[in-house]
Amino acid sequence: MEQFMDILKELRPDVDFENEKALMDDGILDSFDIVSLIGEINDAFDVEIPFEDMDPENFNSAEAIWQLIQRLKQEG
Repeated sequence: MEQFMDILKELRPDVDFENEKALMDDGILDSFDIVSLIGEINDAFDVEIPFEDMDPENFNSAEAIWQLIQRLKQEG
């Protein structure tokens, strides 16, 4: 999860991602450019997020995104 957190920090340096509330705040992730975020995730974790997994529910918190990454790596 540390590598994922580094991606979030790089894309949004103005957000304190050390604050656990920020990780669970739906509004924070709404402010990301989803295309950039998906590209960064695909590159960093060597996964390919399929179209059917681009459901907003999979991107509504850092924890939800992390679970998606873990699932894709297991299916890998």
